[in-house]
Amino acid sequence: MPTSSNSPSRRPGVLAAHSVHEFAFSVPELAPARQFYESFGLDVRDEAGALALYTFGNPHRWGRVLPGAAKRLLWISWGIFADDLEAFEARIEALHVPRITRPALAGTEGDFWIAGPDGLAHQIVVAEKTSPNHKASRTFPPETDTRGRSPHRNQIRTVQPRRLSHILLFSPDVDRGLAFYEDVLGLRLSDRSESIIAFIHTPHGSDHHLIAIAKSAGYGLHHSSWDVASIDDVGLGAQQMAYAGHTRGWGVGRHVLGSNYFRYVRDPWGGYAEYSFDIDYVPADVDWPAGDYPPEDSLYAWGPPVPDDFIVNYEL
Repeated sequence: MPTSSNSPSRRPGVLAAHSVHEFAFSVPELAPARQFYESFGLDVRDEAGALALYTFGNPHRWGRVLPGAAKRLLWISWGIFADDLEAFEARIEALHVPRITRPALAGTEGDFWIAGPDGLAHQIVVAEKTSPNHKASRTFPPETDTRGRSPHRNQIRTVQPRRLSHILLFSPDVDRGLAFYEDVLGLRLSDRSESIIAFIHTPHGSDHHLIAIAKSAGYGLHHSSWDVASIDDVGLGAQQMAYAGHTRGWGVGRHVLGSNYFRYVRDPWGGYAEYSFDIDYVPADVDWPAGDYPPEDSLYAWGPPVPDDFIVNYEL
């Protein structure tokens, strides 16, 4: 499967969103959110009364945390190519997808807004592609080193994720949600487990999933996942968050679907941020052989036991 830097950044003749441009959610207090995401290794900035989530060395704003009565997913913004805008508007009209007013906290950016089948707001915005055009680089210890190949504790640096990899959303109907992302946004199924969870990528080249949707009684944000360079970064990130007071979570382990190594760190509201290393990549010129796997494969190949409330939607 080709994954070189020469892989195309767009699949010709296919109308589809190319990136998760931004995700936004509210929390009752911004200070704990700042402490959590700064400790996680993100570049957290104050912007218009909200917290903006950046990764160091990258100008793109991946997410926003806004003040609200409770933790609540507010919207997802989808990046599209400029020459696809009219075609997207025509598709949305033909499919009778409800157009909605821009949320008050969203600001003025954006071309138009639609409602998903579960009521979640989605923004369609012309933007540069931020999903990767080739598999992310990976760092491994050298084969030999006379000093020893492990990181030295007195030289440990702060883990800083490189970019957003994906988000996992809750959905009251995984099959209906998948149809929306496929039919309206042009995304494609990577893999699924019955009607419990579905993993979805863009045909324009992305990680194994831009988003995943998991069964719940309503919509919500389960976790945001952030790409790091090595398995050591996953372990060191877990340690760094424990030192910051965030000991609850899941991992270190390895997923089956997506193949990435992970550590989930529980946030103050019952959701998670994930350190992710070495996720599968789907190039724009490859048709991924989507499969339907048993439920045990939807979680992990190895790792510690899954927390009892790992798939609880605390936003409801």
